[in-house]
Amino acid sequence: MGVILRLFAALLALAACASPSRAQSPAPADFYRGKQISLYVSFPPGGGYDVYARLFAPFFTRHIPGNPQILVKNMEGGSGVRAAGFISSVTPQDGLSLGLFLDTLTLGRVLGGPGDFDPNKLVWIGRMNATATVAVVWSTSKVQTIEDAKKNEIVIAGSVPSNSSSFIPTALNDLIGTKFKIILGYQGSPPMALAMERGEVDAIGGMSWEALQLEKRDWLDQKKVRILFTQGAKRYRELPDTPGLLDFATDAKSRVLLGLLGSGPDIGRAFVAEPGIPADRAAALRKAFMEAMADPEWIAEAGKRDLGLDALPGAEVQKIVAGAVATPKDVLDQARKYIGQ
Repeated sequence: MGVILRLFAALLALAACASPSRAQSPAPADFYRGKQISLYVSFPPGGGYDVYARLFAPFFTRHIPGNPQILVKNMEGGSGVRAAGFISSVTPQDGLSLGLFLDTLTLGRVLGGPGDFDPNKLVWIGRMNATATVAVVWSTSKVQTIEDAKKNEIVIAGSVPSNSSSFIPTALNDLIGTKFKIILGYQGSPPMALAMERGEVDAIGGMSWEALQLEKRDWLDQKKVRILFTQGAKRYRELPDTPGLLDFATDAKSRVLLGLLGSGPDIGRAFVAEPGIPADRAAALRKAFMEAMADPEWIAEAGKRDLGLDALPGAEVQKIVAGAVATPKDVLDQARKYIGQ
């Protein structure tokens, strides 16, 4: 009987070793060699996210083990909602599908927005740069600092309640006592800029730092405007003397709220992988991403095109996302009020 039992155990062990589910997956270099990665960009061709993706792809390829080709595919829909759902539930979860979505995708989902995906389960590979958005005030306004804005009313241009140009000033009014009078309805920063130049408003609630540098350089060179704050939770690398939202926190709750509302710019233009990607492939992509971001040729190429770079490792981006997802319900309810939900 003992011999039979030992023979049966040996047969079970042999079957387990032969089972495909137990078969060892190939090393990342072996897996990726000769393959193609699809990079889903949630905006149309020619936009900022698309430009970053297409220019960076060849450099990223150099550093990924096996050097797979990267094909950029534009998948519009909800600024990433559609594409995030696609790589979460449709693609094979093997590490051959990546995404580059709007920076506020996580914030929208956390606050109850649409989407068939969990931002915390997406595997964040790394950030190319923070998407710095700034609030600016015209030089002739009697309000030139946040402290001034606590003492005097200031008319500020915003878009819609769900846009950061509106909900950040709304939150600051409630949390720290600023006196922003928010005028809604402006369709983007160009009409806001025109309204400020005409004297219709004193300030703009949110404008891309990149756009300000490229399109309104005279404002900076001639000191026509002053930057009140950046919309990220933390200070932006290129503006070390300008406060981020966390600089305004007065207690633990306001710190959590402002951290949540400022999470989008801190996540920035970040690559994500499928939730089911094998751990060794995720690690290889994260390592390759940071190596590519430090590649002198990529840095030179980005510099020639005036593309800002502020790399952040995937593990650090994952922490920002996890913090947003873990926001307590009462804080989320308060944030929703600022956004008009």
